[in-house]
Amino acid sequence: MKNILIIGAGGVGRVVAHKCAQVPEIFETITLASRTKSKCDQIASEIDRPIRTAAVNADDVAETVALIKECGAEMLLNVALPYQDLTLMEACLEAGIHYLDTANYEPKDEARFSYEYQWPYHERFKEKGLMALLGSGFDPGVTNVFCAHAVKHLFDEIHYVDILDCNAGDHGLPFATNFNPEINIREITANGRYWEAGEWKETQPLEVHRPYDFPVVGEKEIYLLYHEEMESLCRNLPGLKRIRFWMTFGASYINHLTVLQNVGMTSIEPIKVQGVEIAPIEFLKSVLPDPASLGPLTKGKTVIGNVIEGLKDGKKRKVYVYNVCDHEECYAEVKSQAISYTTGVPAMIGAKLMMKGDWLQPGVWNMEQLDPDPFMAGLNQHGLPWQVVELDPDSPPVY
Repeated sequence: MKNILIIGAGGVGRVVAHKCAQVPEIFETITLASRTKSKCDQIASEIDRPIRTAAVNADDVAETVALIKECGAEMLLNVALPYQDLTLMEACLEAGIHYLDTANYEPKDEARFSYEYQWPYHERFKEKGLMALLGSGFDPGVTNVFCAHAVKHLFDEIHYVDILDCNAGDHGLPFATNFNPEINIREITANGRYWEAGEWKETQPLEVHRPYDFPVVGEKEIYLLYHEEMESLCRNLPGLKRIRFWMTFGASYINHLTVLQNVGMTSIEPIKVQGVEIAPIEFLKSVLPDPASLGPLTKGKTVIGNVIEGLKDGKKRKVYVYNVCDHEECYAEVKSQAISYTTGVPAMIGAKLMMKGDWLQPGVWNMEQLDPDPFMAGLNQHGLPWQVVELDPDSPPVY
């Protein structure tokens, strides 16, 4: 395979296009498509080698299939909105090409992040000899592979996983989200959930939090959230007793979000304004800064990784597997901040491994179900180097 179609021209789409273009021996022909072709043209103008651009409505299966056939793509890399995952999977099945995304499907009218909509496609993809790779971003994505690496190389049994997502960057704006505001705010304002002792436990939004001392960036406040990689990891990590996800937020961000919630601006329920129905969160998205505009403004680093506890050779072991990424270095390379970079680079690596055949197997798969070694090597090669730090196995848990 040498011909890829990328759908989505936001911040992550920009990174994916740049990074695919850096590997011409794998991605010989690149087509970048979005509802707004001018966004694709702008990204194409930043890249040293020629890539094709096109307009497409990713909600329309027939239109997407027509584009796939017109450009001759052998694989679709989906960095559009999570609402469009199922449409694009249907288009891939109809056109007979492989599929990859970075986030699981979410219904437009319900804040529900779940793989239950995509896992049932397994047999349909398998019967056609096609592969669908789910969640090839950072979290989900790299964090899943960190767990697979730990299973293969570091532990005999894994008992506890805490995924820690720290963005210590500063864009200087009063309030902005680092990726699509609608998706970001829906995620953060949902109830927290974690998996323990074989069942899901729920908390109020942002109820559980504490300070945590991160490498490089120091102490930051972490908040317990629900995040989709836990849904697959709790099924695919044998012996797991608990898995949780944590994300950092500053006091100013929390204050702004609280006010917006209190006045109803984060609601997904449509209301009628001057005869027009619109969900308040959609209006809010339109007035907040475009995440793509944050690249030249953001300084600082991200630190994302997993604290993993378990047994090795009958003894307790605890390790921290993580990556540190610099916002300004990302912008200098691909004109995007580190949040988009840490999602876009793993998407390219996942696509590369599928196109080379290293990860190509029919069906629908989550990242931790595949051999972690070539992916971990790809992280070091393509800009997201990782490290493993031994922690005191008797040190207190994250929370």
